[in-house]
Order: sequence, then C-alpha cells, then structure tokens
Amino acid sequence: MADRVVNAPATLLSTRFRGFMPVVVDVETGGFNSATDALLEIAAVLIEMRPDGDLHRGGTVWHHVQPFPGGRLDPASLEITGIDPHHPLRPALPERDALQRVFREVRTALRAHGCKRAILVGHNSSFDLAFVNAAVARSGIKRNPFHPFSSFDTVTLAGVALGQTVLSRALAATGLEWDTSRAHSALYDAERTADLFCALVNRFREQYALALPVPGGDEPETPGDVGEETEEA
Repeated sequence: MADRVVNAPATLLSTRFRGFMPVVVDVETGGFNSATDALLEIAAVLIEMRPDGDLHRGGTVWHHVQPFPGGRLDPASLEITGIDPHHPLRPALPERDALQRVFREVRTALRAHGCKRAILVGHNSSFDLAFVNAAVARSGIKRNPFHPFSSFDTVTLAGVALGQTVLSRALAATGLEWDTSRAHSALYDAERTADLFCALVNRFREQYALALPVPGGDEPETPGDVGEETEEA
C-alpha cells in the first residue's frame, strides 16, 4: 500500500540547493547495522516550494519491505517499531521492487523541478542513507537518484536553530504536533521530519536572500563542496 506522488510544476526549487532536490526519507529496520539488518519500511516525502520561496511538504510514497534473505531481525528493534515482518496481511514488497518504486517517483520529481540530483533529508540522516545504500547494493540497482554520501540532517539543523535534537521536542519548539502513538512508522516519521525540515529552512529564508548575488554584480567565487566531483555520478 502506498500514497502516490502528485506531480508538481517546475519551481525555483532547482536553484535553492544548487540543483539538488531535498527528499525526506525514513526507514524502519530490523536493527542498527545496515550491512546485516533487514530493511522493513521505507517512506520518501517530496518537498515543494511556494511562489514566495517557502518550502512545504509534498507527496509521499511509502512501502513495507520484505526482509532480504538472511537479514537480521533484532527482537528489541521489532518491539520498538511494532512491525511483524511475517504477518500474513502485511503488504510487503521485495527490497528491489520497493526501492525502484520510490526511485521512480523521485526521478519524476527531479525532472518536474529541473533538479539534477536528489539529496536525502533525515533525522539522523546517515542512518537512513546507509540503509538505502546497502539495499541498493544488494539489489544491484544501477540508477540511484540520491547523492551517495551527502545528506541534510535535521538533528543538526534543529540543534543549531532550536537547541533541540530529539524529533518530538524539535517539532514542539516549532509549534508542530507529535503523536507518540504513531511514532516509529516510516510514513509518520518521514512526514513529521519533512514538516520540521521545511519549518527550519523557512526560518532562514531572509538570510538566504541576503546571500544571493546582487543582480548585475560579480558572483563571488566559492570553493567546491564535499562531493562536488561525484554529484553527477
């Protein structure tokens, strides 16, 4: 079962992050080791931009995932998430199918917005990116729309902007709701993280505008950022 993404017209999102398109991803897993532990759920939330430059949450695509053969399922992790990987009514897809369906929606959005590559946004984003990359490698997928190692981490952003690093507390600090009973679902956590990311970025809209080059002036030289040489890979 999945929510399909509704296509959006091209916007200035293509210029906001140097051609990168932020996509919020949350995964639920059978443990903490991306090399050995099963991927059980994946949700991806697209980010849209209003004409005034404010970001807001767009469409979501979400899938249950079948544990890969030999994938570890830590009972403690399953207790936290409440996932029963072998429930007969669980509509789970093979890992490769789930990833390809998510990637298809992301690539469609990339074309719609005129962006060149997606960049993963997550709360502790290195965790989600590691599991996505490990699943891509296991599945033999050649076209991964996400940057392989760069990401936007809302833990860091919220720590700087709000002094909070826990997702529920950061959301509360921005006036957004958090329902503990719905936590540890990839769908709910991804959408809440997307709302937090948008709220944080929107807070810095004026500072971003001040940093833009003056029309007709010389654009200042900037050194290449981490991953510059591989962003077209």
